Amino acid sequence: MPNTDKDSATQTKTSRLRELLSTRTLAIPGAFNALVAMQIERAGFEIAYVSGATISACRGVPDIGLLTLSEMAGEAERIARAVSIPTIVDADTGYGGPTQVAEAVRVFEESDLAGMQIEDQDTAKKCGHLSGKSLVPVEEMAAKIKAAVRAKTDQNFMIVARTDARAVEGLEAAIQRAVTYAEAGADALFPEALESLEEFRVFAREIQKRRITVPLIANMTEFGKTPLLSVEEFEHLGYRGVLFPVTGLRTALQAVDRLLAELKLFGSQKDWLHHMMTRRELYSLLRYTDTQER
Repeated sequence: MPNTDKDSATQTKTSRLRELLSTRTLAIPGAFNALVAMQIERAGFEIAYVSGATISACRGVPDIGLLTLSEMAGEAERIARAVSIPTIVDADTGYGGPTQVAEAVRVFEESDLAGMQIEDQDTAKKCGHLSGKSLVPVEEMAAKIKAAVRAKTDQNFMIVARTDARAVEGLEAAIQRAVTYAEAGADALFPEALESLEEFRVFAREIQKRRITVPLIANMTEFGKTPLLSVEEFEHLGYRGVLFPVTGLRTALQAVDRLLAELKLFGSQKDWLHHMMTRRELYSLLRYTDTQER
């Protein structure tokens, strides 16, 4: 259920996000539409995430940076406004240079998002767990972060800096890049595609040794380079946010695939009714009666 504490009710989504990531370690599921975001909130999660991979997939295209800022903002705004919990949006490489990154901050702030993630891949980006990625120079990414920080009108709006350097330049380079991004003003750090629990431990330890105190974000996407660790394990390692960006979409697609196969074979869905959300359950999720009364 949504958080109904008196203090949280008076907070903005941006200040709530900062508070949450500064105090404890949380699972952050990915929402690929507004209805799923409502399910995430109803299940008791306190932060949602809008992944570029899932929004791209729902449009029938791969995650290679094809979405424009206006397309992503439109989807992300519908998701963010459907729930009372804060939402972080994946802004890929920032849609261009520092000027475009600053514009993205303005647009996402106006769209009710609480934070924005940008990564240091080149514009022709790939999924973070595929081979053949290329990075922009560290100075170019730092300039984007500085532009994002300057563009904020709400200082609680979080800029999450993701580095894909582990797969391209190695773990030490990923650490050094993350340090530079924190010094440029990033509000959280996200090392992508680390390959073991020990690498997560080393990353967190080295960031702490440099007296950098911003929250660390981990990505628990499935079928990639990273082993699947629990939220509790990440808490012990010093991470505050654990993303599950594509988990819901993958599960939904598998279920639909199996349903369609049986529907094609048997010509009826009656054996699948126990797998379905009922009409009453769907209307409850949509707050249908409340909407009619309003």
